Amino acid sequence: MDQESRSQEDQVDVDKSGGSALARGILILQAFKVDTPALTARELMAVTGLPKPTLFRLITTLTEAGLLRYEELTGRFMPAPGLGRLAAPLLARVSIRQLAFGPMQALADRVCAQVSLGLGLGLDLVFIELAQSKDCVTVRPAMGSHISMSRTASGRAYLSALPPEQAQRYIDSVREADAEQGDWLADRLQQTRRDLAERGFCMSHGDLDRQTEAVAVPLRAAGSPDEIYVFACAASSFELKPGQLVDDVGPRLAALARSIEAALGAPSPHST
Repeated sequence: MDQESRSQEDQVDVDKSGGSALARGILILQAFKVDTPALTARELMAVTGLPKPTLFRLITTLTEAGLLRYEELTGRFMPAPGLGRLAAPLLARVSIRQLAFGPMQALADRVCAQVSLGLGLGLDLVFIELAQSKDCVTVRPAMGSHISMSRTASGRAYLSALPPEQAQRYIDSVREADAEQGDWLADRLQQTRRDLAERGFCMSHGDLDRQTEAVAVPLRAAGSPDEIYVFACAASSFELKPGQLVDDVGPRLAALARSIEAALGAPSPHST
C-alpha cells in the first residue's frame, strides 16, 4: 500500500464513529488478559475482529511505541513495559494506596487473610493493591486483573455504590444471558444494600470459591465521583471461627475504610 492510500485509509478510520485507528489500537491492547498474556496474530484477529492488514498495521505502530512486543520463539505478541509507564501516572495519583497499605497488611496479618483494594469506573473493577498474610492460602490475584461483579463481595459492593439505573442495566444484561443468574444477582444485591446500610459492610459466603468467605466496603473517590474504591477482606472458611466474619472481620474492615475515608476527605457512597 502506498503512502497516499494508507493516509486515506487512516482518514476513513478517524472519520468512522467508534472505529478510529486509536479505538482499534485500544481494542488490540484490551485483548490481553491476565489469563491470556500472550497472543498470536491469528488469536488477535479472532478476539478483535480486525482484518489482517489493519491488525498488522496497528500492531506495528504499537510495537514501535513500546506498548507491545513480539516473541519470536513462541510467535506471540505480548504487552511491553511501555504500558506500565502509561499506568504509572494513574497509580501515582491514587494516594489511597499509600495510605491504605499499612492498615491493610495489619488486618491481613491479624485475621490470616487477604485484604484487597479495587478501583472501578463504569462496569470495570480491577485490583490496584493487595496485602496478604504469609499464612493465608487464598489465591493471590494479579494487579490489574478484573474482579467479578456478581460473584464477589467486592463486585456487589461496587454495584451497590453505582447509580441504581446503572446497576439495574448490569443486572438486566446478566438476566438476558441467564435468567436464573440474573434473578439470583438481583436478590443478592438487595441483601448487599441492606448489609451496607445496617452493618457498614457486605458479605460473600463461598460465591466465587466455596472455601472462601469475604466482606467488602465501597468508598467513593474524593474529587472523582465516578471512581469508586472497594476494600475487601477474604479468608479461608476453615481459618474463621464461628461468627468471626460478621462480628470481627467485617467491623474491622469497615473501620479501616472509614479511617481512610476521613484521611482522604472522601464521601462514603452510603453515608447519609
